[in-house]
Amino acid sequence: MKRKALVVGLIAAGLIGSAAAGYSAGIVLDDEVDFAPEALAVTKGSAAAATDVVVAPPDFASVVALCAPAVVSISLTEHEKLSATGRYSPHLDGHSPYSVFSERFQLPFPPDELPIRGIGSGFIVGADGIIVTTAHMVNGAKRIDVRLADKREFEAKVVGVDERSDVAVLRIDATNLPTVKLGSSADMRVGDWVVAIGSPFGLESSVSRGIVSAKSRALPGETYVPFIQTDVPANPGNSGGPLFNVKGEVIGLSSHIFSRTGDYQGLSFAIPIDIASYVTAQLLQHGKVTRGRLGVSAQEVTQGLADSFGLDKLDGVLVNAVEPGGPAAIAGLEPGDIILALDERGITNTIDLPAQVAEIKPGTSIKLTVLRRGNTKAINVTVGQLRDAQSASADAGR
Repeated sequence: MKRKALVVGLIAAGLIGSAAAGYSAGIVLDDEVDFAPEALAVTKGSAAAATDVVVAPPDFASVVALCAPAVVSISLTEHEKLSATGRYSPHLDGHSPYSVFSERFQLPFPPDELPIRGIGSGFIVGADGIIVTTAHMVNGAKRIDVRLADKREFEAKVVGVDERSDVAVLRIDATNLPTVKLGSSADMRVGDWVVAIGSPFGLESSVSRGIVSAKSRALPGETYVPFIQTDVPANPGNSGGPLFNVKGEVIGLSSHIFSRTGDYQGLSFAIPIDIASYVTAQLLQHGKVTRGRLGVSAQEVTQGLADSFGLDKLDGVLVNAVEPGGPAAIAGLEPGDIILALDERGITNTIDLPAQVAEIKPGTSIKLTVLRRGNTKAINVTVGQLRDAQSASADAGR
């Protein structure tokens, strides 16, 4: 099973499905359940119109009752070649470090190949057995088994895997299953409460909660995903599980943690559901994901660059290079241009640009708002197609 060796350990949280996929559990979350009037106290300060707001925590129990039936535990078997010195896996997909196994059982000469058991999570987006999880967990697995919240077990087949977004779609032979409700990651705010459900260390249907710490985080080696950063505790086995808002809607798919030990250390990351949904639909319809590209490389606008360009704000991304003959070059984009917006949507960092372009159908005309030598201008670009063989790091889909 092919995995990404990052300083960030891979974990999980939810995603995708069709907008029509809803779960009827007989439980309705009232709009007032999160912020009851009596729980809200507002005090206005006299100085700069400062406002102190004290709010009671959301009704997490109702969120869990609504959502947990559609969350699954995933176990998989793979065969890996292991060295005599063992290995350490920082991934949050439930793999036990072989080095620990070797020491505990005193195996001086481990066999060339051993079956490795992995544990992760996923969520049901289609009542006919469609499940979403992370690609790094299931890609290359010899066998994948899914255990539902009602304890039934099924062998799963892989419908499609997209390594660039770390999204995978599975199918089990079952019908009339409970499904999650999809929300919008674009609507979430930093500071919003979120809930993760998964199987950390194989402990099924475990619930943890926290808040959104940041949006649009770029991680090493991840070009197409503006990650949601949270402080939700996530550990091996959480990978592929859903991240819910307090309305019981999936807004993310747990994928990474930042860790020096392989376990949770306060930072967890989820794939936005908007991206996961797009990838899921593509995998279900076509078996692969088609992405748009511009053919540029870019960097964020730092304070030093802003000063040299005479900018008042550190908005947009600076074009470093334009691929000869690429879509951007044909449209007239030049090195030194600062891209401020794509079809009126602001571009604030380098992860925004490839993520937005990737979701545009090749051949579509878009408008880039560009700052060139102090003047703002609009440039129309016909989006090209990212080739499967292209390196994400070289082309960045931009």
